[in-house]
Amino acid sequence: MNRRTLLQGGAGLLLCALGFFLIHRDSYDVHTVLATAGGCRMATDIYEPRSGTPLGSVVLFHGLAANKKVMAFNAQEFANQDLRVFVPDLPGHGRTPGPYSADRAGSCALALVRDLATRKASIPERTILAGHSLGGAIAIRVAALFPVAGVIALSPAPMQTARGFSPEMIPFHNAPVLPPHSLVLTGQWEPGPIKVLAQQLVSSSSDPSSKYRMIPHTSHVSILFSSETFSELRSWTSQLLGTDPAAPFPKNMPPLACLLGLLGLSLLAPPFIREMNPVATVSVSNTSALAPSFLTGLGIIGIISLAVVLALASSFIPFHFVHVFQGDYLGVFLFLTGIGALALRRSLFPSFKALLATPVASAIASALVLVLLFAAWLELTFYETWLTPARWLRFPLLFVLVLPWHFAEELFLGDSKKSVHLPRLGKALSFRAAVFLSLLLGILVLHSGEVLLFLLLAYFVVFSVIQRLACDLVRFRTLSPATTAIFGAILLAAFALAIFPVA
Repeated sequence: MNRRTLLQGGAGLLLCALGFFLIHRDSYDVHTVLATAGGCRMATDIYEPRSGTPLGSVVLFHGLAANKKVMAFNAQEFANQDLRVFVPDLPGHGRTPGPYSADRAGSCALALVRDLATRKASIPERTILAGHSLGGAIAIRVAALFPVAGVIALSPAPMQTARGFSPEMIPFHNAPVLPPHSLVLTGQWEPGPIKVLAQQLVSSSSDPSSKYRMIPHTSHVSILFSSETFSELRSWTSQLLGTDPAAPFPKNMPPLACLLGLLGLSLLAPPFIREMNPVATVSVSNTSALAPSFLTGLGIIGIISLAVVLALASSFIPFHFVHVFQGDYLGVFLFLTGIGALALRRSLFPSFKALLATPVASAIASALVLVLLFAAWLELTFYETWLTPARWLRFPLLFVLVLPWHFAEELFLGDSKKSVHLPRLGKALSFRAAVFLSLLLGILVLHSGEVLLFLLLAYFVVFSVIQRLACDLVRFRTLSPATTAIFGAILLAAFALAIFPVA
């Protein structure tokens, strides 16, 4: 092992250690229970107040494709105000089994709030319902049916149509009257319709006890971690429940800790991949001479992906058999796009003998180890990514669906001339941008309803960069497009299963 590898590994370990410190600067009394009200079986974290004597309760709901881990920082903020906080994983999210639907998530949330009151675990007059995005809409809807002390809705999901939001993009289509004592917050950099609809929600209420605020310099996600957001929350809980507005802020820093650890693991991954995948001396399939030019490949992928989007918009191609909410659409889309690209460029396809000669075992092992390492880190800091048995059961099928795309992508890219080849990376990301633009067309023009693919764009961009860098290294080491495709497909299948709800 050379000096550069040692320095790289040391830097990666140091970043992970720093992230671990930042996420554990403050400790909280948290335990997890299974909330079975309404037959929902929701895994629920309970944060006890710092004083040990709660002044009231908060039931905190996460957004679509999120989980209770994402809401931990907000839960800690409420716990610092001597409130007991209940944070469930909604159906199909995190540790709660599916199936997910917006209506089922809402009914399970209502069942939980009623059950807590029945068991005297919370007092409705001393309880605030809070939530982010889908969870904000759920908090409003539950409070309209079960009166509580107040509501806090962070960037609530739209509950009525508006310009820029087609009906397929809206989880609920019957906005209730805003309950009394509701605080509605949105970020400055939210999509325009979300801010407009949130303002309308408050302005249409005749109750003067509710208010709307826009938090400067925040997006749909970063609003969860803004100090100005917390100032608004403290003022509101102090007004409704008499909590201390000067209670300390949580010292933990989940987003920064998560990013530092991801960067550290990204530095540790290359030496690991190099050790796991020995250098091949002879290419099992030389594709560089046969690979199409960049513009030709981009055109082929763009045309095929558009054709697949049009086909999926019809009722002739079923895709819900995967049972992953909107991840089933992505899987079938990539399968058909990959098959189409391979069919049009059959000359690129290696011989059967070359496929049998691919060094697959080490690539599979290294991909699975990376999945477990990154999942463990995210689970520790920011997001529940440790796959449950229900998600692992869906893994083989989703892996098979995304494999043709990865194989076609590798054949179109040609051989990798070095372990980090930026022109090749840019070419690969351009191919994926063409695919995303086709998906976006399906959302905005054809109203396919797969809006979650767009909402999770930032996650997919980060994942794509990390995944492609790892794939390029595997391709450089093994000289095998098939081995690299299998490696990349394992990473994407695991990522999709971690981030999409179970249907």
